[in-house]
Amino acid sequence: MLIETEAEAEVVAVPAPSLSATPDHPAAAMPGAPSMVDTGPPSCAGPYGIRYDFNYGCRVQVPAGDWRVRLTDIEADVVLFDEIVNDGTVNSLKKYFVRFRIEVLRGDECVFEHDYDAAGQQVYMRLPVGTLGDIIAWFPYVDEFRKKHRCKMLVSMGKDIWTLFAACYPELHYVAPEDESTLRPQCYASYFLGIFFPCDDRTHQPTDFRVSGLQKTIPFLLGLAPVERRPRIAIEDPTRRITEPYVVIAAQSSSQCKYWNHPTGWYELIKQLKAMGYRVLCIDRQHAHGEKLLWNLIPYGSEDFTGDLPLQERVSLLHHADFFIGLSSGLSWLAWALHKPVVVISGFTHPHNEFETAYRVINFHACNSCWNDTGVEFNHGDFAWCPRHAGTERQFECSRLITPRQVIRTVETLMTDLDLDPRRGPERSL
Repeated sequence: MLIETEAEAEVVAVPAPSLSATPDHPAAAMPGAPSMVDTGPPSCAGPYGIRYDFNYGCRVQVPAGDWRVRLTDIEADVVLFDEIVNDGTVNSLKKYFVRFRIEVLRGDECVFEHDYDAAGQQVYMRLPVGTLGDIIAWFPYVDEFRKKHRCKMLVSMGKDIWTLFAACYPELHYVAPEDESTLRPQCYASYFLGIFFPCDDRTHQPTDFRVSGLQKTIPFLLGLAPVERRPRIAIEDPTRRITEPYVVIAAQSSSQCKYWNHPTGWYELIKQLKAMGYRVLCIDRQHAHGEKLLWNLIPYGSEDFTGDLPLQERVSLLHHADFFIGLSSGLSWLAWALHKPVVVISGFTHPHNEFETAYRVINFHACNSCWNDTGVEFNHGDFAWCPRHAGTERQFECSRLITPRQVIRTVETLMTDLDLDPRRGPERSL
């Protein structure tokens, strides 16, 4: 049974633009919307001058006249909009994937009906520029959407990150971010992948990422099964350049709460790894990072492989490492995508936030998991963000109270599980 409620009538009508121009639609610029979304006129033509598409939501443009426009969520069996529109464009407020049905009536006669069907159509997806872990986490669902809907997929992201995927996903067509404005208006549908703030934004995301976790928020956004998926990563240079057994670490992050804040944590861990017979390589992009009084240097005792280097160089190093130790950050996601054993040290996120790993380190006796607390919203502008204990002796205790011994025990468990022994020499096996 179809129902219509006031809460579900989340559609607005705005004057239709001239078809010779592509002006912005102010009504589409909801709080938290992706920047610089130029929707232009709908890309698909129907009868009687009706136009429609699914670019940044479902859009239906009708000429002058008393047209009744009805939008239905087919899967939820709910009518979202059913009103008379005269010379206007109807824009759905939901910008994530919804399997819409469009009906346009003149009087009692249905003159146009269309159910969302992307088969054979061009669909565009934009991933953020400047992030690593998010894209690695979300990218597999771009291809899952393509396979499910049998569409022609255009995908946009930073060029350096695209090198990780290009050889493994020949069915996808890369679009440089600067070319979006030319290609996207030709598409049947477009989706913007991300986590949106404020967290209660239900225009761009159907669920709260703090509840679903970083990766699984995207299958909800795209109408896919919320199961963990690992992307395929191309290794352009599989040559091993370091003959000795080694471990890769990454200690830097974008906010102080993400660091391992134990004062001697990395020092004690690296000392133990070297005593076991490993070389320890740090592959962070930055040798030092911080803000104001909070600065974090490359861990003492590690070998410096930092720098603003192509991602493929880090891929090659990770490929031959016995395992990786890092934070809830991009290089941990990269190591996971490469099927490397990953030890994740994080107190500010709940373990469900990241990929599944048997080697997750968290101290539940300390304050923890503020990132996934629905009563707390992350402040991007505060490098020292600690929502519960800022300015007190308990600040950053979530990771400060993760001891070196706890991490070392996790490493020892990993080595036992995988039968790793760096002292065996060349004949050792993973």
